Amino acid sequence: MRHGKKFNHLGRKTAHRRAMLANMACSLIEHKRINTTVAKAKALKQFVEPLVTKSKEDTTHNRRIVFSRLRQKDAVTELFREVAVKVGDRPGGYTRIIKLGNRLGDNASMAMIELVDYNELYNAGKKAKKKSTRRGRRGGAAVVPPVPTEAKKEEE
Repeated sequence: MRHGKKFNHLGRKTAHRRAMLANMACSLIEHKRINTTVAKAKALKQFVEPLVTKSKEDTTHNRRIVFSRLRQKDAVTELFREVAVKVGDRPGGYTRIIKLGNRLGDNASMAMIELVDYNELYNAGKKAKKKSTRRGRRGGAAVVPPVPTEAKKEEE
């Protein structure tokens, strides 16, 4: 029975799993997207999203908490400088998992995990599409320019 076991152990001991997730999170922060298996991507999402939330408020305490999980100074610096600025107004959901198919060697299901705000192609398509108002087929009455009053008097 697996009562109360909320996260995937990924077939690894605790120290190995924490080190692997820290390395994957640092790679995700550095490259903005990485390819991995679906199970690891889901575990990484649970690992990295609270860290991104912490990075929105730049305090010494939050930096120390994030550094204790990531263990790379460069990744922490980039997270608090560039990533936090870009996701500042987003209330959550900083990562996106896109399934890619199966790996050739062992048929493992693969996925790409990426930081949502850094995909310009996907975000540009959403913003560029503007909802136009629906117009009916029937045109309105033809607009006739009003005749000036002086011209009317001259005709009579």
